[in-house]
Amino acid sequence: MTTLCIAPEFESQISLYADGSTILRKAVDGIAPQKLNTKIAPGTWSIQEVIVHMVDSDLAATHRMRRIAAEEMPLLVAYDENAFIARLSAEKTEIAQALDLFDANRQFTAQWLRSLDSSAFARSGIHTQRGKVTLGEILAIYTQHLDHHLVFIKGKRKALAV
Repeated sequence: MTTLCIAPEFESQISLYADGSTILRKAVDGIAPQKLNTKIAPGTWSIQEVIVHMVDSDLAATHRMRRIAAEEMPLLVAYDENAFIARLSAEKTEIAQALDLFDANRQFTAQWLRSLDSSAFARSGIHTQRGKVTLGEILAIYTQHLDHHLVFIKGKRKALAV
């Protein structure tokens, strides 16, 4: 039996990634449903739309990471996040279900990432907007993606006084 050894920098990043679901849930805890769908200014997303976007982007990220780990230099196609929010009824999404899916996906992804040999994190794919990216870079991007959107959620909560 071969024991895989994840380099410490990847274990730390995987843990941060996995912890993101708890952090997102806490960031929106206690907000009334009508406030979740309130937009603080024209052309901005509501808190609910930010949450749904996080689910959309994380599902795309998992797919990209799995393709990089499994395939030789896969093409990773970008998607139009604004079209997803505008056309896929984010405002009607059951928020608890979205948070549960975000959590399940993060835990699933963290588990299989931990099963990889450290060398897998150097494997690459070609993203249609970013260019060549490694599995390790994609992991870091999506860990930071949550941090990026938490700033917006905090600002929206303050503006809505929730």
